[in-house]
Amino acid sequence: MDVLAVLALAAHLMATLALGGFTNAGGIMLWGMVFPVTIMLMAYGPRRAAWWFAAYTLNLLLGIFLPQRSTTFIPPLLAQAVFAVNLMVISGFLLFPIAFFFAQRNLAFRLLRSEQEKAETLLLNILPPEIANILKNEPRTIAEQFEGASVLFADVVNFTPMSAKMTPVELVELLNEVFTHFDALVEKYGLEKIKTIGDCYMVASGVPRPRPDHAQALTRMALEMQAYVQHRQFRGQTLSFRIGINSGPVVAGVIGRKKFIYDLWGDAVNTASRMESHGQGNSIQITRATYELIHSEFVCEPRGTVQVKGKGELEVWFVTGSH
Repeated sequence: MDVLAVLALAAHLMATLALGGFTNAGGIMLWGMVFPVTIMLMAYGPRRAAWWFAAYTLNLLLGIFLPQRSTTFIPPLLAQAVFAVNLMVISGFLLFPIAFFFAQRNLAFRLLRSEQEKAETLLLNILPPEIANILKNEPRTIAEQFEGASVLFADVVNFTPMSAKMTPVELVELLNEVFTHFDALVEKYGLEKIKTIGDCYMVASGVPRPRPDHAQALTRMALEMQAYVQHRQFRGQTLSFRIGINSGPVVAGVIGRKKFIYDLWGDAVNTASRMESHGQGNSIQITRATYELIHSEFVCEPRGTVQVKGKGELEVWFVTGSH
């Protein structure tokens, strides 16, 4: 490529000299611009192209300052026409790589924007928008105290023996079908899905956006979850869920830097988990803290007390419907 470029530049200069100067030669030296552009397009790099552009410029200046002399074999009108044609063709040739460059740049920007949107969507599927924005702008440990929140745990009754009768793929497909519907309910009621652990589904209300009706909203979702499971069969299986709800102060946040999730901590969270594990199939069991917040809007049947590890006797209720 380098040898061809040198020979071409020399040939342009000699032809210009032989034809009587830059104008009489029809501006043939303008074709020397082809080589820097070609070098750029062939990915030799801008630095190497710059050297060839400098060589082309020097060659062009030599051609322009060569003494002009008239020739009998090239009429002036023809020389001017050839000059105009060369100028137009070279301009078009230069326009093409410029247009190609901008098209490629715009395509790269669109692809980058598309990938950024995918990453943003994925991040928002993992974290609440408020938390995602904090982590993007100021990476740090996030921990917030919420005085009023409600937490729900839902678990499949007799999941272990049921899973022993199914293939791993069938089991995952079953849970995916159920939990996908639960996800839609989370979105419907403006709640926050925290995580799934095996067959256990955890969701919270009142975090990261405080709301006065956190217990009511979570209870409405629990009733819809219960109705959905009770009136359907999933791949030939009839499912029974235990659902437990508790209300109280929690700490919510994100810790760590890898595979992080938005999680909750606190006694209220542990008690909600105990409400689920000490509950009954196809039932929604709540603590007194939740009962005090919702009993005027929902039908709550007293169960009595249950012995909870680390808590002793706790008075509990079953939510059976709404008023």
